[in-house]
Amino acid sequence: MVSLSSATPVVPGELIPGVCGNPAPLRSSRARPGGFCLGIARRLRRSRIDLDYPFETELGIRIPRPLGHGPSRFIPEKEVPAPLLWDCFFLSCLCHSEESEKLQSAVDEHFCCFSPDHLTIQVGKEDATMHTLFAESFATLGRLDNVTLVMVFHPQYLESFLKTQHYLLQMDGPLPLHYRHYIGIMAAARHQCSYLVNLHVNDFLHVGGDPKWLNGLENAPQKLQNLGELNKMLAHRPWLITKEHIEQLLKTEENSWSLAELIHAVVLLTHYHSLASFTFGCGISPEIDCEGGHTFRPPSVSNYCICDITNGYHGVDEIHASPAGSILSTESVCEVEALMEKMKQLQECRDEEEASQEEMATRFEREKRESMFVCSSEDEESAATRDVSRHFEDTSYGYKDFSRHGMHVPTFRVQDYSWEDHGYSLVNRLYPDVGQLLDEKFHIAYNLTYNTMAMHKDVDTSMLRRAIWNYIHCMFGIRYDDYDYGEINQLLDRSFKVYIKTVVCTPEKTTKRMYDSFWRQFEHSEKVHVNLLLVEARMQAELLYALRAITRYMT
Repeated sequence: MVSLSSATPVVPGELIPGVCGNPAPLRSSRARPGGFCLGIARRLRRSRIDLDYPFETELGIRIPRPLGHGPSRFIPEKEVPAPLLWDCFFLSCLCHSEESEKLQSAVDEHFCCFSPDHLTIQVGKEDATMHTLFAESFATLGRLDNVTLVMVFHPQYLESFLKTQHYLLQMDGPLPLHYRHYIGIMAAARHQCSYLVNLHVNDFLHVGGDPKWLNGLENAPQKLQNLGELNKMLAHRPWLITKEHIEQLLKTEENSWSLAELIHAVVLLTHYHSLASFTFGCGISPEIDCEGGHTFRPPSVSNYCICDITNGYHGVDEIHASPAGSILSTESVCEVEALMEKMKQLQECRDEEEASQEEMATRFEREKRESMFVCSSEDEESAATRDVSRHFEDTSYGYKDFSRHGMHVPTFRVQDYSWEDHGYSLVNRLYPDVGQLLDEKFHIAYNLTYNTMAMHKDVDTSMLRRAIWNYIHCMFGIRYDDYDYGEINQLLDRSFKVYIKTVVCTPEKTTKRMYDSFWRQFEHSEKVHVNLLLVEARMQAELLYALRAITRYMT
């Protein structure tokens, strides 16, 4: 259980720190009661419990309300597995806090049915893993963000993700802590991901970063400015990275990077480029303490009791949202049946005959060319806001299909340079243990399965997962000699390809319409699973190009 014994008492009449004016201190206040109250209010308000009376009237604390409902704009809140567990977790923390007596008294008076023992009953064994993950994440970061609340659909992956991110940001490593968060800001800004930028601006300040750096990349040390070129190529056109780019960073007379520092920076850049894809791909809502995430307007629904949560009632507005798979049209059912039939037929063809290497290469080139013409009707240039664009240079630089505009880039053959045989050992040698953490995360995402497809159980989804992974790598020019790329067109329809390409290449252009239009009969948890594949396949693709360039420089 997380303890707040080190927190300072709440002063009656005190505003929650940072909300009026600059919300940044909220994230860096960590376990201060202001931020703690906010965490409680944030989840309980989403459950339509009115905490204004006890907290604002009796204690004089102004509590902001979230503008949205739930951690995702794409997924109805009642479909996310976290809300009840979150409420139980935070309220049980409140009850066990020695210095939260006033807050506890208010809860006891106005929610008389609440007790820690009652909560213990409500959290069943099936939730134990999630509860542990929440506790560890909160103890480590001082927060549970919306990314975590959506990823918890898949606890096994979330555990690996949090462990890796914690190591990259907080454990011993080549780069100082404030550099790590600033690099996270630079990476997220390339995709105009204000959600991640805001989180790391606050973390950057919390670990002692110079506020002047936040005025623009030109105010940061030259060493970080020099990283800008690699950042933009990794984010948008990683196939253009050469050993000369690596040499420029390592051999600069002043402000040079060491190999270990560069590996750390590359992993951070790829981590946050891909996390931006997840943020946009799942429609992650702004955190309550960030711009666009809160309001002080009075709530429209009140007078709910804590018992309503435990009984599964979360407010009248929930009737307006239905999960992806709640109303299955005949057409949708036919789609999933057709997909399963294609998988069966492809497996039978595999067993009967195998295409030649020449034919496999031809099919790869065909799929690579066709991927250039996969674009959304909503595809248009999106200008970055000043608050985000100041953290990177060359704002006009973006994704371009590597085969367009007369550019010819040789195919990246995994048989010549792979993560398993080359990248893993290089990372582990220069940044110990990180290679192992990344490898575990890649494998979990790639192999994760519940053997279900929409309403069907006991289904082998390995063929479908491999098609998604290899299609992403194909868009980056990465080829597996032993894979038949003809399977991709059989398994991935156009709406799905549009979604994949947008989330991976230009995530800032992702819309709810794109999210809703693919796999209409599948559960939201399955669509989040797809996003985990997109995140890890993209990160590995970027790493392969960067690590190959580093290897070539070293040899």
